[in-house]
Amino acid sequence: MIIHVRNKNSLIIDDFTLKCCIGKNGLNSNKREGDLSTPKGSFKLKRLYFRKDRVGVPKCKIRKKIITKNMGWCDDSNNKKYNSEIIISKKNKEKFYRDDFKYDYLITINHNNKKIPFKGSAIFIHLTENYKPTAGCIALKKSDFEILLKLIDQNTKLKID
Repeated sequence: MIIHVRNKNSLIIDDFTLKCCIGKNGLNSNKREGDLSTPKGSFKLKRLYFRKDRVGVPKCKIRKKIITKNMGWCDDSNNKKYNSEIIISKKNKEKFYRDDFKYDYLITINHNNKKIPFKGSAIFIHLTENYKPTAGCIALKKSDFEILLKLIDQNTKLKID
């Protein structure tokens, strides 16, 4: 199965077209750290992270992990843990356990899997309430994200063009 993002506001999977939002600066085939664009390409889904205290344990066919208070993602290009899950420190600001709802669900993808500095990190599929542009991720309303979870499995690909 393929999740297809063709433009700034449509995500297509199976027979469903879901409204989404992407990076403020649109799609980009030459992603750079901090450029506010969503990378073009074909990606594998890595893992679903979720806030058990807010959404329970989702039933899905993708690897999953409960978000804890000290969990985050390294977006520091000079750190050896760049573009990986980390224990949060002051320097690494992409915290998963947030006061808002945006990361109650998030799916990591294999963008910049080789961890090349400044080529972009922390590109996720996560939640939105208002479809405001993201810093480079793809975001869906919670009800649409939950539809997506029912359709995907570990072999699902994400195609952004």
